[in-house]
Order: sequence, then structure tokens, then C-alpha cells
Amino acid sequence: MTTSIVVDDATKTFNLRFHRTLKQVSMAKIRGQETSTDFKAIDGVSFTVEQGESIGLMGLNGSGKSTLLKMISGVMKPDTGTVLTRGRIAGLIATGAGFHQQLTGRENLYLNAAILGMSEKETNRKFDDIVEFAGLGHRLDTQVGHYSSGQNARLGFSIAVHVDSDIFLADEALAVGDKPFKRKCLERLEEVRASGRTIFYVSHAAGQVRRMCDRVLVLEEGRLVFDGGVEEGIHFLHYDGDDEEELADEETGDDI
Repeated sequence: MTTSIVVDDATKTFNLRFHRTLKQVSMAKIRGQETSTDFKAIDGVSFTVEQGESIGLMGLNGSGKSTLLKMISGVMKPDTGTVLTRGRIAGLIATGAGFHQQLTGRENLYLNAAILGMSEKETNRKFDDIVEFAGLGHRLDTQVGHYSSGQNARLGFSIAVHVDSDIFLADEALAVGDKPFKRKCLERLEEVRASGRTIFYVSHAAGQVRRMCDRVLVLEEGRLVFDGGVEEGIHFLHYDGDDEEELADEETGDDI
């Protein structure tokens, strides 16, 4: 089996500043107060992912999930340790990431597709499918700055999911948007999974992780504290039963 992702003793440290202005910093130093502190967003994390695995990355807010995903995508580099990936990476790390607020949805589609590695010819070929999936209609030629968070998510996810990739990353991609669109996204992600691509999926939703993933990683204050089966990982976080209502809605097709 081909290895898709290798994270080896990766650490990422950020500096947290307590004061914003030079005057505040100066006054704090005069008083003998701390002006900043370092904290490890990712602390010595190691794991390996094989090609075709669907990984659910879980943990409480602030546990380091988004930082780890950004390192896997190449947006960030670890301060120490290594993060290695094989093949082309696509996905949605943040809603509207890479969008220019003064450009239209159409213009941002081409710009974001280029950022994700698609050629203009490839984008032209997939344009109609991307637009249809996003379902923005006449809003496609409106400035993205006037889009709602849900419309941003629609366009961003639609572009990312149409990129031919080996690894697909999604950071709470389904947290924003109405239930019909979330359902459509999950169905498309299942197609991505069935195609043999590696999926790295960040979510707090136990029901979605059960549906999409075959392995769970749990972060706690930047450290990897669990790596194993889906049900065991959900139980480790005490998320059992959190998504019963959501799952019922998905199965019945009822929208609130």
C-alpha cells in the first residue's frame, strides 16, 4: 500500500502577544509584566496515513486541528519535525480562503482554481459542473464581498471538490450552509472516498465522521492523544449520541 501522508514529530509554535500598541507594551515592561508568551499549537505529533484512508480529525476548539491541516496542505511549515505528502492536494481549509472580496464569484472561481493547481483549460472544462454544484445562480457575477458565509462555502467547496487530487482536505467544510447543501457535499465526499483518494476531514459532528471516515485522530492541546477506530475515537471525546437528531434528518431528508 502507498503511503499518502507522514507526520513525524511535528511541532508548531506561535507567539501570543498580550498588548497591541507600543505604549501598552512599554507600560507593561515598566510594570514588570509579561508582554508575550509562546505556545505550541502542535506539539510533537506523529502519524502515517495510507493512500485511500479516510481520516476524521477531531478535538475541542483550540486543540490544533486547523494548524495541523494547514501544515499538511503546505500553507504552514512545522518549526521542528517533518510533514511529507504524496501527490496533489486539494480541499477547503477555510470558508472563502483565497477569495478576493472585490472580485465576482466567476472571477474568484478562476483565481481559486488556479491557486489549487488547475489550468485555465481544465477550469473551462469543469466550469459548468462547478457552477451547477455551487448553485449560486445569478449571484455568480456578484462581488464575493456581498456573499453570505454559506454562499462562500458553496463556491469554495464546489471548486475544491472538482480538483483532480490524491489528497482531499476539509476543515469543517459542512459547518456552514443549509441542510440540502450539506447533504449534497457529503454525497460528493463519499464519491471522492470511493475513488480511492485520501480524505482528511476535520469535524465536530460525530454523525458525519461515522459516515465519512474509517479512522479517527484526536488532538488535545496540540498533542495527538488518540489514533484508532471511529467509534472508539468518538467515545474518547464523549461525543456519543451528539448527532442523533442530525442523522435522523439526513436519513429522512427533512429540512428544518
